[in-house]
Amino acid sequence: MAQTPSGPGASRRTFLRNVGLTSGAGTMFATMGALGLAPTAQAAQREEPFRALSAGDFTLTGRGAAKVVIVGGGIAGLATAYELGKAGYDCTVLEARDRTGGRNFTVRGGDTTVDLYGNRQTARFGDGGYMNAGPARIPQWMVTLDYCRELGVPIEVFTNVNADAYIYNESAGMTKPMRYRTAKADVYGYVSELLAKATNKGALDKELTATDQERLVEFLKDWGELGDKLTYEGGERRGYTTVPAAAGTPGVLLGDLPTASEVLAGGAGRYFSFEFGFDQAMLMFQPVGGMDRIPKALTKAIGAHRVRTGAVVSKITDTGRGVSVAYAQGGRTKVVEADFCIAALPPNILAKVPHNLGSGVQSALEAITPSSAGKIGLEYRSRWWELDHHIYGGITETDQDVTHIWHPSYGFHGERGIVIGYYNYDDDADAYAKLSPQGREARAVAAGVKIYGEKYRSELASSFSHHWRQTPHLEAAWHDTPGGPDDVRYKPLNEPTGRVYFAGDWLSYTDAWQHGAFTSARKAVTALHARVLSS
Repeated sequence: MAQTPSGPGASRRTFLRNVGLTSGAGTMFATMGALGLAPTAQAAQREEPFRALSAGDFTLTGRGAAKVVIVGGGIAGLATAYELGKAGYDCTVLEARDRTGGRNFTVRGGDTTVDLYGNRQTARFGDGGYMNAGPARIPQWMVTLDYCRELGVPIEVFTNVNADAYIYNESAGMTKPMRYRTAKADVYGYVSELLAKATNKGALDKELTATDQERLVEFLKDWGELGDKLTYEGGERRGYTTVPAAAGTPGVLLGDLPTASEVLAGGAGRYFSFEFGFDQAMLMFQPVGGMDRIPKALTKAIGAHRVRTGAVVSKITDTGRGVSVAYAQGGRTKVVEADFCIAALPPNILAKVPHNLGSGVQSALEAITPSSAGKIGLEYRSRWWELDHHIYGGITETDQDVTHIWHPSYGFHGERGIVIGYYNYDDDADAYAKLSPQGREARAVAAGVKIYGEKYRSELASSFSHHWRQTPHLEAAWHDTPGGPDDVRYKPLNEPTGRVYFAGDWLSYTDAWQHGAFTSARKAVTALHARVLSS
């Protein structure tokens, strides 16, 4: 058995671990800072930059362009064709749907979908209004932003965290919503009070030196806005019932301070840790005008004549000297012959396509399972959340089955706006998907009324709902890859099988993000290109 570490260093590590378990990553990180233990900027170094291919890679060696057929016109497939096209490869993209982008789908007025249950919807959003049914936000460290820059796609801030959005936990007994800022002030305040008092009573003498404890208490006084007696008594961080204004209006602080027990019972603290996540921390961004600006720009750069939509792949055959891909388009069966193939379909769909790539490939594809998620866009005749609630962007969190309610991060002070009335997943998403579009709307609106009041219903103009497990040719919002993409069972997918390569966010550590699709495509492109030049 390994020896248990001992001494001041080990005690300090144990203390920090316990802080992390009880109060979340943010509190632990801040506590490390108070003790002078925060990591340096060196911990945030990015990976080695990707070297884009160029036409000179072929001309310098006197080689002609190789032909590549790319199965799937989502972000991974488009990125593959875009990068290979820079070096002069002759690429053909086969996409089963009538548009490129895969799960990057922006719904605008006039767009029509039919799900696997047979529900047909046509969006009635007004001019300029849209909902991103799939990806909707981009962290600033992701290579997705590099492609936006390269392709000339303008971006703007997406408000992922808003102090004035709401938290509403119905099952915890909440009868009215609480502002995010109020919930954070109360949770941080009482956690700070309890830890500060425990420190003063000597409870941490074995874990921290006297100097460490002094530093910790000073930090907690600021972190939790504690009074002289190390008690949390509320304050301006909770908010005001009357905000400070001109002379004679100093402001009235929000009253009704709950007890520590009531704060813990309310469960509001469960929502705070996500904003410290590496992939959720502000600032975050979105393309101006909708997320589908990215696949549209990629398709244009590739050349629309190289992309065949409505092309449902029916068979992939490695011939030894090349690859043959059969597909159905417009009621006819056609075949593309190429030197190589990059398969960028979702694994659950690819597993249904007949091929001669072996049982290892098939087993690996079947080991990756699809997940459910859904959204509904609620278009309103007025932006009442701005006018009445003073909420500009951000997300309201609730334990109701709508899970997340997103306020739009574009069109501020406009006449209309589209709220994401639910962004839910797993069983909640599946339950909504089984309803008719009208039933989904009614259920989502009923939940929102509990938080925002009657205008959530009376100002509604139209709605559009989308569920990824019920979307033809995709049937997944994202994927569960047990063991991670480097697990030995996925080796047949991480390496070429004959002349067939694989790419997709599901072969990355950022599944469900476009960053994962882009980086997986780069990996496949690099491997294929090195092979071509060495042959």
